[in-house]
Amino acid sequence: MSDKKTHFGYQQVPETEKATKVAEVFHSVAKNYDIMNDLMSLGTHRLWKRFTIDVAKPHKNDKILDLAGGTGDLAKLFAKRTENQSEIIVSDINDSMLSIGRDRLINAGYFKNIYYVQANAECLPFANDYFNLITIGFGLRNVTHKDKALAEMHRVLKPGGKAIILEFSKPTIEPVNKIYDFYSFKILPKIGKLVAKDEASYQYLSESIRMHPDQVTLQSMMEKVGFEDVAYHNLSAGIVAVHIGHKY
Repeated sequence: MSDKKTHFGYQQVPETEKATKVAEVFHSVAKNYDIMNDLMSLGTHRLWKRFTIDVAKPHKNDKILDLAGGTGDLAKLFAKRTENQSEIIVSDINDSMLSIGRDRLINAGYFKNIYYVQANAECLPFANDYFNLITIGFGLRNVTHKDKALAEMHRVLKPGGKAIILEFSKPTIEPVNKIYDFYSFKILPKIGKLVAKDEASYQYLSESIRMHPDQVTLQSMMEKVGFEDVAYHNLSAGIVAVHIGHKY
């Protein structure tokens, strides 16, 4: 068994343990995930997700995979934009998040052509060249081997398709970076403690953001696994970035 280490926030843990530890975090935060997103971002996460859908430009009859689909925000926007006429698979490694997302979408009236698959992004149970669009929103940073997840996204994407990664990144303006650090490490865990009764999970989430590759590094990682014409858009001064990669 490998004893190779990887990061879990700022901790170093055996690679074989990271997925379990991440699962524990998201089992813990699942119930309050949506309200915490609104509080943490002051609602801005909704604008970031709408921008992601605008960049994706989904079409009716597209086959769409939303990885780390969580509580279904992107899937709902895709279904609305395509008038429920695209095939949408919401995939997440965490059954608590997947269950809450399914219930939310059904309660909102979105259940036609939406399917749910519990899967690890590093080994997707889908055929080669299947999807027109793949998104992963705020999930890639939690994957143990990001290069494997990116390679799997490329594998299951059809030629002519595109993959879109919405993720926290590195602020491009130094004063913003300092304010963001203060908020992330001094304020955010306290909000987690008050609202979700879970300070430790939100401390991890803040740390995981800092350990995620910056914009240029992630662009290079996407190119390395075969994506072409990779570009990114900085949102909110680089606090978040949207990367787009194409498969030809």
